[in-house]
Amino acid sequence: MKKKLAFAAALLAASVLSGMANAKTLVYCSEASPANFDPGTTTGGNDFDASSRTVYSRLVEFKHGGTEVEPGLADKWEISDDGLVYTFHLHPGVKFQTTDYFKPTRDLNADDVVFSFDRQFNKANPWNGDKYLPNLTWDYYTGMDMPKYVAKWEKVDDLTVKLTLTEPNAPMLANLGMDFASIVSKEYADQLEKSGKMADFSTKPIGTGPFQFVDYQLDSVIRYAAHPDYFKGKEKIDDLVFAITPDATARTQKVLAGECDIAPYPNPADIATIKANKDVTLMDQAGLNIGYMSYNTTIPPLDKPEVRHALNQAIDRESLIKSLFQDAGATPAENLIPPTMWSWNKDVKTDAYNPEAAKKVLADAGLKEIQLWASDRVRPYNPNFQRAAELIQADWAKVGVKAEIVNYEWTKYRSEGKKKDRPGAFQIGWTGDNGDPDNFFATLFACSAIGVSNYSSWCDKDFEDLIQKAKKTSDQAERTKLYEQAQVIFAKEAPAFLLVHSQVYAVVRNNVSGFKMDPLGIHRFDGVDKAE
Repeated sequence: MKKKLAFAAALLAASVLSGMANAKTLVYCSEASPANFDPGTTTGGNDFDASSRTVYSRLVEFKHGGTEVEPGLADKWEISDDGLVYTFHLHPGVKFQTTDYFKPTRDLNADDVVFSFDRQFNKANPWNGDKYLPNLTWDYYTGMDMPKYVAKWEKVDDLTVKLTLTEPNAPMLANLGMDFASIVSKEYADQLEKSGKMADFSTKPIGTGPFQFVDYQLDSVIRYAAHPDYFKGKEKIDDLVFAITPDATARTQKVLAGECDIAPYPNPADIATIKANKDVTLMDQAGLNIGYMSYNTTIPPLDKPEVRHALNQAIDRESLIKSLFQDAGATPAENLIPPTMWSWNKDVKTDAYNPEAAKKVLADAGLKEIQLWASDRVRPYNPNFQRAAELIQADWAKVGVKAEIVNYEWTKYRSEGKKKDRPGAFQIGWTGDNGDPDNFFATLFACSAIGVSNYSSWCDKDFEDLIQKAKKTSDQAERTKLYEQAQVIFAKEAPAFLLVHSQVYAVVRNNVSGFKMDPLGIHRFDGVDKAE
């Protein structure tokens, strides 16, 4: 009998080991740790990679590798003739993920959709404020002006949801494909609220997406497993691992050594080495992005456009770009939006390098010292914030302005930088979320985005009027004219120094298939496979 039991135990162990050996594991070298796993509260691309693009789903999704929306959790939708009412019909039988900390008792329904948005604007909702997370802000929902345009979300029946707007909003459908619009579980939220463990909602996510959360070792590794009941079908990859590797060269070395399968944002200095390696492919795409530096326009003398222009003129932008990007490819930015985006104004030009003219204006303004902010992270629009700061510091010194470089870790950098009274110049950038110009103009420089994503604290009435008018019409030709005018005002007022629109790269091992570059900066792992 003992021999039979021993044989059975050995057989079971062999079966388990065989299953582990046959499991497909994809390792992604992530560039940063997530702030948390709740896509409604976060703003960074690495945050969204770790949450909404793996764990969650949305009513509409962007096509893989594109900016056009397609069905997601909603199989279909109708929009009223006046553009005020959107009716979404949900896919039946969508399962939430089952984990060791949550066992769903029902499928996704309209209650989850209504809750997902209500928590982001309804101050009476217990999930809206500090009862959930301290110092909680809903930056995307606010920055996208959703409180202004959304009148109400309503449940029609279990599989039908109605959104009513206060006025037409041309980008609304695309906005709902963005990460902040991810649909979360109301049942899970209710369970955590009842148990007094609401903070777990941001650290132990539950969604309906292609992968489910397993565990997170702070600043080291995040582990996911394929969601077996994913409504679009179980993924071919069984286990997905995020190996958090902030250093760009270290990420590249891990891919070349086979320790990682995919790594984004290689160091420009490593491009030649990557191209020479036969085991990997260097994927690249023109980024729908902008690298820039915001001036706090509320603090003298930066409240004067002529001073901001002079600071721009003092920077040798051509040398700066060459030093930062080398041969990696970057287009000098003339406008806030890239030239690949509709409504780009070809007649607008940013400030040219002119240190002599800058020196006189800055001396007359009495500007002798300024703070210059730099983060520790690599971003596609700026591969080295510190190096950029040092070069700008040297240029400004030549015109009599002493720059103090202020450094913070990426998450704190953004939280400190958005403060309305933050002094000086703040290096930042943006990758478009939905392919619409509104996602640049309004998200980054609307009056409502001050304290959220408008790091310049800039509120210009003429600019604001134009971008708000552009939201209200679905006529793209009319919207183009309005955005072209907005770019003229932006260039005249110079709330920021415009740097580049960069080429974006990813290093992928040759045994990986199905991974696609995306103009929206999305790193998606659904549809990815790996040959062993």
